[in-house]
Amino acid sequence: MIRQRRTRIVATLGPASRAPAMVLELARGGVDVFRLNFSHGAHETHAEALAAVRAAETAIGRPLAALADLQGPKFRLGDFQEGSIAIAAGQALRLDLDPTPGDSRRVQLPHPEVFRILAPDVSVVLDDGKTRLRVVSVGDGFADCEVMSGERLSNHKGLAVPGVTIPVPALTDKDRADLEFALRIGVDWVALSFVQHAADMADLRRLVNGRAAILAKIEKPAGLRNLEEILDVSDGVMVARGDLGVELAPQEVPVAQKTIVRAARRRGVPVIIATQMLESMTSNPSPTRAEASDVAGGVYEGADALMLSAESAVGAWPRETVSMMDAIIRRVEADANWPRLMRAENDREDDEDVDALIAAAVRAAQGRSSACLVAYTNTGATARRMARERPGNTILAITPDSRVARALSLVWGLEPRVAEQPRNITAMTEEAAHMAADLGLAAAGARVVIVAGPPRGAPGAANLLRIVHAPRPRVI
Repeated sequence: MIRQRRTRIVATLGPASRAPAMVLELARGGVDVFRLNFSHGAHETHAEALAAVRAAETAIGRPLAALADLQGPKFRLGDFQEGSIAIAAGQALRLDLDPTPGDSRRVQLPHPEVFRILAPDVSVVLDDGKTRLRVVSVGDGFADCEVMSGERLSNHKGLAVPGVTIPVPALTDKDRADLEFALRIGVDWVALSFVQHAADMADLRRLVNGRAAILAKIEKPAGLRNLEEILDVSDGVMVARGDLGVELAPQEVPVAQKTIVRAARRRGVPVIIATQMLESMTSNPSPTRAEASDVAGGVYEGADALMLSAESAVGAWPRETVSMMDAIIRRVEADANWPRLMRAENDREDDEDVDALIAAAVRAAQGRSSACLVAYTNTGATARRMARERPGNTILAITPDSRVARALSLVWGLEPRVAEQPRNITAMTEEAAHMAADLGLAAAGARVVIVAGPPRGAPGAANLLRIVHAPRPRVI
């Protein structure tokens, strides 16, 4: 199964979508990466979801990636006696450490570290910005606040303090337990929430120890300020617009998105745009025009992947949502102006010999008789560098490692496949041409442009460019 688009789709699994039959439908409908959200659900549930992903991968005959999204230091309210309360501007509300279920006057905030940074006139944002409080006074283990906006608060809603750094580690005890479990069941990517410093990702990389690729979620202003250093130590990055939108003014979020996407593309680091892309399809079978334009905008920016959250996890229309995102992406990529925009946004720097080789391969593939590019890769580095060029041709990424192939499912324009390490250069070029023909990526006689290194070469050490003509497809 070949995707008829370059931009990839990430879908979150949840109660609406994690049954094996639904996972298979979503994979056939266009999902390339399935997200396991460790903010919700038991370990057993995530293991069952991953098993469904692996079964779907076998059924459709193409690699699928599983992304474990760690919760991070998320701050949440406690419980209310009735499950929720009505609120109004001007109302007084105390936040405290008392575990007694709350009411219209007070509610528990079970995070002592938050009280240590609160001060009069500091803003507190709840429920992804739906409710805002102003701190009036602070005491030992409590803060008296005034409601500035909002209508209702319910159990366990999230809390943020914009512009203030709360001194907690990026990896909580829960995250460490979730991480070890996710690695044990064999996820392909691990995403760390609320990354603020490169050291956060360095700690994650040390714990992962090569067992998965790692991805930084940019959700805090500090993460934006330290973006370049974070990208230095990350395999991927996510524009996490939900919490980022809580921390920043609305008009700043699109600029932050552009900044992150451009920085990632310049380095060849896969970038996901996430949150509320087709939010109305959580309950409606079709999106708003603004949402369709939002998805299209991500494609025009050249993001590697776009992500569905509640739409696929708990929504009433998961199949339709994936189908709609797939349709919008394919329509944008059919726009005659789209290839020009991809080239215009490509401001990479050729720092190494391999960059020059790959740039030459992409130029060689621009001829009318060229069908596709092929990257032989052991670690995925050569294929990612080729994708960074945003070529007009599909890139067949051939690797002997199934884990590498799955991780590459997130990357723009790649069709990853697993094949044995060829014994020599002649076998390498012949296999590439045959595989391109067998997959329908190259008609008989069309040019196939191959980039590779010596068999079992060092990671990223591509030094070979070959142009061959595709044979007729083999009968399998």
